[in-house]
Amino acid sequence: MTKRALITGISGQDGSHLADLLLDKGYEVHGLVRPASAPNLERIQHIRDRIGLHVADLLDQAGLVRILETIQPQEVYNLAGMSQVAASWHQPVLTAEITALGVTRLLEAIRLVGRDVIRFYQASSSEMFGRAAETPQRETTPFHPRSPYGVAKAYAHWITVNYRESYGMFCCCGILFNHEGERRGKMFVTRKITDAVARIYHGVQNELRLGNLEARRDWGYARDYVRAMWLMLQQEQPDDYVVATGEAHSVREFVELAFDHVGLDWRQYVVQDPELFRPAEVDCLVGDARKARTLLGWTPTVDFPELVKLMVEADLKRVRAELGQAARTARSAA
Repeated sequence: MTKRALITGISGQDGSHLADLLLDKGYEVHGLVRPASAPNLERIQHIRDRIGLHVADLLDQAGLVRILETIQPQEVYNLAGMSQVAASWHQPVLTAEITALGVTRLLEAIRLVGRDVIRFYQASSSEMFGRAAETPQRETTPFHPRSPYGVAKAYAHWITVNYRESYGMFCCCGILFNHEGERRGKMFVTRKITDAVARIYHGVQNELRLGNLEARRDWGYARDYVRAMWLMLQQEQPDDYVVATGEAHSVREFVELAFDHVGLDWRQYVVQDPELFRPAEVDCLVGDARKARTLLGWTPTVDFPELVKLMVEADLKRVRAELGQAARTARSAA
């Protein structure tokens, strides 16, 4: 029998990659999109005719119950939420409503509709560790979040564990460290860098303004990380797993590699802007994924230099296409 899966946040980076993976495995895939007049579906346009889209959000528990009753999925992947750490300081209450309480609404909907048949994945985050008590961070490392986003994710993580322990539900949390790729949004520092490199290389941008260049993160490839999500829900017992490469690199290193790829000296273009520093910085996050490697058989396939290269190449291609389209439009208007 064909498995059915519901992905919240299907139009985001992770949701679109996960949808690709599940379709390749023969799933019937459904996704949740927010009730907006024109949701951004760019990342899933290539599979739009192969998936079912449903309008609801994590603020609407009745809507979530209705959709679960309609689809009757065997797997639910919760990837929705306020995804940008920096923005969470500007919208802390909304971040809590969606990223924290929204997960409770979804878990309660699953409990009411099919707690014995639905397997649930919660997208936890390395930002929960914040001012980490140990390095590298593992599943047992205490949380000390340093942003409203991290706090909301910590709540969502523990409420998922609570539903697992209280109701016997199959609930897993993937504590994912930073994972990037060609579908990453431009508000994230990695994509901000690679997009700027492409535009500077093509002469349509003059500088790149960044905050803390010394912040260190464990960066992996998004396609690798969604594979770990799927593996978690295929196990006999539910559990929580850190997913990471085990290597930490600074923002400065990312910048250097990105500019080097196009033969430019980053120091001529990068401006460090104090306004872009966070109110409470997280200096270094690096994960210990031995549990995922051992129990799930998961390993990353793309290393840090490869990740930077593929993101720069994707943005070079995008900017070339934009410039070509602009030139064609100008010629037709002349």
